Amino acid sequence: MTATAWLLLIVVLFLDTASHLLLKSASLRASAQSGPEFVLALLRQPMLWLTLAAFVALFIAWTGFISLVPLSQGVMAGSITIVGVMIGGRLVFGEQLTAARLTAIGLISAGVLLVGWGA
Repeated sequence: MTATAWLLLIVVLFLDTASHLLLKSASLRASAQSGPEFVLALLRQPMLWLTLAAFVALFIAWTGFISLVPLSQGVMAGSITIVGVMIGGRLVFGEQLTAARLTAIGLISAGVLLVGWGA
């Protein structure tokens, strides 16, 4: 991969992780409500609007990234973002890293490494 592709991959990893954590934060802040009130409370959350901006930026970065690498390689490299989301969930929200989740992180990471190594 070129230096530009690596830079875009780092941006994609950051934005994907940030957008998911921001969305969870917004939904937790509105979770005291239910039904239509939840939607209205969610729409009033600044975190939701940051989330939407992050998803738009992610779309642009992702499009740039996959335009520079083969699609199969790009999708596999992009799947490593789930690791960032899981680690971020632990650090920001105190979510548990169970044996099953750690095994999943390991398998995903190994798969990404193998595909990257094979390319």
